[in-house]
Amino acid sequence: MTSRRMAKMAEAIREVVGMAILAEIKDPRVRDVTVTHVDVAPDLRSAKIHVSIMGDDKQQKLCLYGLESAAGFLQRKVGDRIETRYTPRLTFELDMGVKRSIEMARILKEVLPPEPAEAEDIDDEAEYEDVGGEDALELPDDEFEDESENGGERTTGESDETQ
Repeated sequence: MTSRRMAKMAEAIREVVGMAILAEIKDPRVRDVTVTHVDVAPDLRSAKIHVSIMGDDKQQKLCLYGLESAAGFLQRKVGDRIETRYTPRLTFELDMGVKRSIEMARILKEVLPPEPAEAEDIDDEAEYEDVGGEDALELPDDEFEDESENGGERTTGESDETQ
């Protein structure tokens, strides 16, 4: 079995399961779920679906139970999409990568001092906020007419007869 075929199968499963979770599962336990990636066994008989669930530990466990109870429904959706001899048996695993990266970013933001470039960017933004005020450049009203009236051609406010 080629790894390209397994990768295509994993991507198809991820797509089908992700859309089914988003649009078709009505279980109130299953919400705020993102399918991060899918691992398919070499014999294509099983697939491990890694999901990221937002919320505390209790909400995550509850959502995993909801996904496990909906596994048969999702497996049927996968079987409809991919036409193989065996439909892979779906198992769900919590992917903590997203939560860990958010937590690491928060910790780094607390520990590291702000960079001097960020302070300069804030000052530059304050300068540009006044651009739309009273000092803004105003064009005379007769400079350009509506382009749609002239078939897309730009003309000055003067008529063609006087030119």
